Amino acid sequence: MRAWVNGQLLTDPQAAAVTVSDHGFTVGDGVFEAVKVLDGQPFALTRHLARLTRSAVGMGLPEVDEAVVRRAVGEVLTDQVLPLGRIRITFTGGVAPLGSGRGDAPPTLAVVAAPMDPYPPSTSLVSVPWPRNERGALAGLKTTSYAENVVALAHAAERGATEALFGNLAGNICEGTGSNIFYVVDGELRTPTLASGCLAGVTRALVLDWCGGREVDEPMSVLEQASEVFLVSTTRDVQAVHSLDGRDLPTPGPVTAEVVKTWAQKEAEDPDP
Repeated sequence: MRAWVNGQLLTDPQAAAVTVSDHGFTVGDGVFEAVKVLDGQPFALTRHLARLTRSAVGMGLPEVDEAVVRRAVGEVLTDQVLPLGRIRITFTGGVAPLGSGRGDAPPTLAVVAAPMDPYPPSTSLVSVPWPRNERGALAGLKTTSYAENVVALAHAAERGATEALFGNLAGNICEGTGSNIFYVVDGELRTPTLASGCLAGVTRALVLDWCGGREVDEPMSVLEQASEVFLVSTTRDVQAVHSLDGRDLPTPGPVTAEVVKTWAQKEAEDPDP
């Protein structure tokens, strides 16, 4: 693992580098991106930086200097062989008083790169009883305030699943803790709209561009009719769901298999689509 914090490449990536009064640490006042590394190159970095900027603006943080982030990404990847890895870019409100109010210190920027194991081809999914708030201040932003996801994922793990699925306040399908959901009903590929409160996933957008699919907001109960379900994210790519709330599903079904094939082809063609 290599780490870069506020302009400095750390000699010891495990050493303390961020103060305990950083607002990202104390109250989760920050945004982040996870970027996949393939054969030493970051994948879809331009799209990730654009979303990082949107999230920062949505949080009321200063504008992200994309040139600085790109330089940091290059530094953490230098002299590190990563056939498959992950970059974590974190941008916080910086040093602030021990409360919700922000201080006047500059923001903190940290970039870390580390190896990553590939995800298995399929996973199990359990819906959770807590809704996403599609009308909340953080709806659709990728923030460091992830405690809700931690609780939901633990709930799923207790039930033998590896990912949790949220509905929203309207009772419609929303997203996983770190993934977007696609499903097939009557042969049609569907996914929730961004109005559902789900994150505007980079992989989600690319799947829609490359494979098509209809964006629609539907009740959670529609998933009972789904013949196929799969999840997408930066780290899992396209991953079939073999069990949803205890109901077995084909892995992969024909639509999912075609999306997996198309994804692999397109991803290999362009590292920054």
